[in-house]
Amino acid sequence: MKVLQGVRILDLGNFITAPLAGMLLGELGADVIKVERPITGDPFRAFKGGLYSPQFQAHNRNKRSLSLDYARPEGLAVLDRLVAGADAIILNMRPGVEEKLGLGAQRLQTLNPRLVYCAITGFGATGPYATRPAYDNVGQAASGWLSMFHDGPDPKVAGPAVSDAAAGIYAGLGILGALVERARTGRGRKVEVSMLEAMIAMACEPLGSMLATGQVPSLYSRAAMSQSYVVTCRDQRRIGLHLSSPEKFWRGLVAGIDRPDLLIAYPTRTERVDRYVELAATLAAVFAEQDREYWVPRLEQHDVPFTPERRLDELADDPQVRHQGVFYDQVHPRHGTLRAAHRPIRFDGDNRSDFLPPPDLGEHTDDVLHEAGLSDEELWDLRQTGVV
Repeated sequence: MKVLQGVRILDLGNFITAPLAGMLLGELGADVIKVERPITGDPFRAFKGGLYSPQFQAHNRNKRSLSLDYARPEGLAVLDRLVAGADAIILNMRPGVEEKLGLGAQRLQTLNPRLVYCAITGFGATGPYATRPAYDNVGQAASGWLSMFHDGPDPKVAGPAVSDAAAGIYAGLGILGALVERARTGRGRKVEVSMLEAMIAMACEPLGSMLATGQVPSLYSRAAMSQSYVVTCRDQRRIGLHLSSPEKFWRGLVAGIDRPDLLIAYPTRTERVDRYVELAATLAAVFAEQDREYWVPRLEQHDVPFTPERRLDELADDPQVRHQGVFYDQVHPRHGTLRAAHRPIRFDGDNRSDFLPPPDLGEHTDDVLHEAGLSDEELWDLRQTGVV
């Protein structure tokens, strides 16, 4: 099901934020044209050598690739023709660069007043940080996010990109909102998303709590309040627990691990929150006494909110993941079978999003430019001068 069928998006992004926003719209059925510079394209293409890295694939499904040097006047003229028929354009670059390239919102929306123009930046269009370079960890550190997940002098940063993903998701949401409004007004909008603001928005709960109470959250504040734990069993496999606030889940856990004494030791939720570190150590010792397969049926029997921890390479074999039909295989004519996850949104039960595999650089150049009205002769001339 393609709920955005008929919507055309120009994705001029590199790396993650704008490409992810474009991919999310492509998974909803939009025709997303990834406009890339000739020869090298999106720098993410070469992250593992070649021009089809796993990192590039991850953020560029369901797109067509147009190779076009829009930094040259001839290329910009071609891009203008595409803009005239587009519904939205997405860029992620430092403020001011878009104007130097002739890609400013005012000019492009003069060409197409219905155009939704989305600009993704690190810190916003203006201000003391606006022209700084910004990648994922910069966004995490600047927004307060990193302080909630990393403590101490160890310089290593764990986990995947978060700021990039948050900015891309919010950009997709902003574009959708502008498209809905345009259906009423007939006019586009300039949508702006900064990595800094996206990450602050993602911290709505701890930030809201601090603003209400004046207390800065500690590293384990959220886990203590939500009564979340990750426990390691005797076989070194782990279980994630999240008891939340209902008393029944605490009582279910106590019954499942056969430790009624804990009801006396921690009689109230306040006690369990205030003594979170102590209780975590107690639970760690209990779960270390048996293998994970011993604990799973007991936790299920007592309706405890839990799950065995899955590594990424275990997901495809998880019974619920299989049941949901999360993963799909797709064949690219040059790169063989590719595997990916369907969109996480279902429409009337349909989550299928295996429309197009990630494109080779310039794979759809001829098709896109012919659709824009360019003749074979014009296309030949552009190729001779290296514009496409």
